Amino acid sequence: MHDVEGTRHEKGTSPARAGTPGGAAESGVRILEVKGISKTFPGVRALDDVSIELRRGEVLAIVGENGAGKSTLMKILAGVYFPDHGEIRLDGQAVTIDSVEKATALGIALVHQELNLCNNLTVAGNVFLGREPKRKGLRLLDEKKLNADAGRVLEKVGLKVPATTVLKELPIGAQQLVEISKALSIDAKIIMFDEPTSSLSEHETRHLFQVIRDLSSHGVSCIYISHRLGEVTEVADRVIVLRDGKLSGSLEKEEVSREAMIRLMVGRTISKLYQKDHTVGEKVRLELRDFLVPKRAAAPINLRIRAGEIVVLSGLVGAGRTELLQAIFGVDKPWGGKVFIDGQETPVTKPLDAIRTGMMLLPEDRKLNGLIVEMEVDNNIALPGLTDRLSNSGIVDRQRVKVLVDRMVKRLDIRLYTTAQTAGSLSGGNQQKVVLAKWLSMEPKVLLLDEPTRGIDVNAKAEIYKLLEGLAAEGVAILAASSEMQEVLGIADRIVVMSEGRVTGELDPRQCSEEDVIKLATERAAV
Repeated sequence: MHDVEGTRHEKGTSPARAGTPGGAAESGVRILEVKGISKTFPGVRALDDVSIELRRGEVLAIVGENGAGKSTLMKILAGVYFPDHGEIRLDGQAVTIDSVEKATALGIALVHQELNLCNNLTVAGNVFLGREPKRKGLRLLDEKKLNADAGRVLEKVGLKVPATTVLKELPIGAQQLVEISKALSIDAKIIMFDEPTSSLSEHETRHLFQVIRDLSSHGVSCIYISHRLGEVTEVADRVIVLRDGKLSGSLEKEEVSREAMIRLMVGRTISKLYQKDHTVGEKVRLELRDFLVPKRAAAPINLRIRAGEIVVLSGLVGAGRTELLQAIFGVDKPWGGKVFIDGQETPVTKPLDAIRTGMMLLPEDRKLNGLIVEMEVDNNIALPGLTDRLSNSGIVDRQRVKVLVDRMVKRLDIRLYTTAQTAGSLSGGNQQKVVLAKWLSMEPKVLLLDEPTRGIDVNAKAEIYKLLEGLAAEGVAILAASSEMQEVLGIADRIVVMSEGRVTGELDPRQCSEEDVIKLATERAAV
C-alpha cells in the first residue's frame, strides 16, 4: 500500500495477465494529471486538494464511500463542474475544461451513474445526440447513416436491439448499455465509468469488462468507479481511494483486495458484512397462487414467504423480477393469480391497496419512483402517513410529523444537516435510507425491495443489511430482487431464481454457489 501524493508506481510493459485488462498501460506515460483539485458546494467541501494521474491504456479504479468525492471529480473532468482550485494536464499540456463540449473535444467521456438519456428519442438518437450526421450539402438528418453508425457501436457493447427502438421501451439495464455506447461513440481517449454495472446482469457485466479490456489494449485509458469491490479487483490495474473528499491511499494490482479497499475507505475493518441472527417463523405472511407476471408471463408463479424470512429473487436483466414486485404491489395488473397476506386473500389493484394491507415497495430507481427529490427529507418520510397516521380531521399534525421523522432519522442513521434539506441533496446511500424510512414508518408486514443497495457504498450497505436483519427478527417478510451475487448469497434465507418470467428453481444459499445460481438464471424451462 502506498500514499498517493508524490508516489509513482511503474508497471512495466509486460503483456496483460489473463482475465484482466492490465498490461496495456505504457510505463510512465501519463495521459492525465490532476493536481490539487478542490471543489466546495454550499456547506460541503466535496474535494480537498486531490491529485491523481492516469496512464495511457490504464484502467484506474477510484473507490470510496458515498460523499467521498468520486462523482464530483469525474464531473469536473467531464466539464459538468468547474474546480475552485487546481490544475488539469492532458498529454502534458494544461487544459481548461469549462464545459461538456470542451471535454468531448478533448476526448474525455463520462458514463453517468444516473442515466443521462432522453426517453422519447430512439437509441440511435441518444447515442449521437448533438452530433447527428447530416446529408451531404444539406442540414437534414441522415437517418440511414445515424442508425448504421449507432448499430456498430451497439454491437461493441452487445446490445442486440434495433437502433430505431425508442429508449423508453427498453429496461433499465439496456438503457445503461446505451449510455455506455454514447461514450464509446465519440472515440474518446479517456472514458470514465461511474457505477456502470449497477443495472447490468452478470452476463452483461462480463461483456462490459471485455469491452474495457479491448479499449485498454488499444490505448484508451479508463477510470472505473464502483461500489462492487469484487468488480474492482477484477477490472483495475490500480486503485485510488477517496475518503471525505481527500486522497486516502492507493493500491497496485497485486495489493488490491476487498479488505484493503474497505480499510482505506472507512478507516476501519468491516469484519463481517452479512450476519444472520434472525429465526424464520412458521406463519406464511405472503403467498402467491398461480400468479402471472404482466408482460413476462410464461408460467404461473407459486411462492410462499414466512414471517421473518428473507427471500431473494435472482436472475438476469429481463427475467421479470421487477415486474413481479411491481405486480404484487399493484403498480401493474397481473395477468392472473391471487395474493394472500397472513392467509387472507388480498385483491391488489393499485399501490394504495397494498399499503393498506401492510405491504411496501422500495423501487429500483429511487430518484424516479422512490423519492420526490425536490422535496424536503422530512416531508418525504412523512408522505405515506399524512392522510391518517399524521393528521387529525384532515389537518397535518406537524408535531407528530417531527417526532416520527426524528425517530426514523435516528433509527436509520441518516446523515444530513437538517431534515429541511431536499432529498436530492443527500448521498445515494442516505437517499436509500430515506426511502426505507418512509416505508418503515408505516410498520410493514411485507417489504418488497428492488435492488436495495444499488449504487451505494459498502458502509451504507452494511447498515442496510443490519436493518433488514432486524426487520426479519421482528417478523417482517422480505422479498428482494438483487443483481449482486455476493448480496444474494449473503442476505438470503432462500434464493428464488427467475428466467424469462418464470421461476426456474429455488436454492439454499448455505448449500449453493454462484455457478448454481447462474445456471438456473440462464435456464429456459419448458412451459
